[in-house]
Amino acid sequence: MIELITAPSSLGLRPLTPGHEPGAWRAPEALLAAGLADRLGTGHVTALDHPDYDFEAQPLTRLRNGHGLRAYSMVIAEVVGTALAAGRFPVVVGGDCANLLGCLAGARRDGRCGLLHLDGHNDFFHPNNYDTAARLGSAAGMDLALATGRGEPLLTHWPIVGTPLVADADVVQLGDRETDVPGDQAHWAMVQDSAIVCFTAQQILGQGIDVTAERTLERLGERGLDRVWLHLDVDILDEAVMPAVDSPGAPGLDFAQLTELLTRLVADDRVIGADVGIYDPELDPDRLYSGPIAEALGNGFAARR
Repeated sequence: MIELITAPSSLGLRPLTPGHEPGAWRAPEALLAAGLADRLGTGHVTALDHPDYDFEAQPLTRLRNGHGLRAYSMVIAEVVGTALAAGRFPVVVGGDCANLLGCLAGARRDGRCGLLHLDGHNDFFHPNNYDTAARLGSAAGMDLALATGRGEPLLTHWPIVGTPLVADADVVQLGDRETDVPGDQAHWAMVQDSAIVCFTAQQILGQGIDVTAERTLERLGERGLDRVWLHLDVDILDEAVMPAVDSPGAPGLDFAQLTELLTRLVADDRVIGADVGIYDPELDPDRLYSGPIAEALGNGFAARR
């Protein structure tokens, strides 16, 4: 049974315009209005509060909204842990990618858990590859680095779990569109230099969804994983079909390809829950994309109804 958890937070995102909180926190409301709960086949909806967004640097951290993110992650961890303990399949809808940290913290209370990281970017910024004094770090662009223990203890060290939330070798990253683009990429440390297994957007489109899913699931077996969390940033979609995100780009998947990939992965019993983020309804005033997202999630998670 699916439990839908709405987590309307934009704490991990930088403002797109000065003094204005990014609109990703509005996604749960827009997706519910588009029929998400019905498409997921669930009447079990847990609604979390919208946390306060701080535009200024906070004491003793160079992470944007660092203390707020810590507190909010603990709330998410509690509800995710409770859902898993009850035998439900939690689907956490945000909001931004930083929600992943609380999801993993909740999942890890029952032991080791791998990660399928579906994202148009690798989200691997950390203090060793950018100047922390020059700008505040935005956790939505750092969630994979933080989850694998890279960064401030504020968002890398967790009760019960410790650090990291997930080992590099227990992660498969799918959909990064930047790695295969020629040019100077010295401004970020390539996730390919770690033990994380990666399938770039270009590779996925070249080898097809079926092969990508098969190779991903084979990796879970190689690692001996029996519990895996799935993270979905909808910017894995090509900007031609999904421009309503903070960092749209190409190449990427279309909705049919995303639905097929989700269907193949979520049907595997090792996947215990998922989080979804980055859709910004403020960038979609006519709500052209909330319906297709809700439909893709409903079809993609159908095996867990």
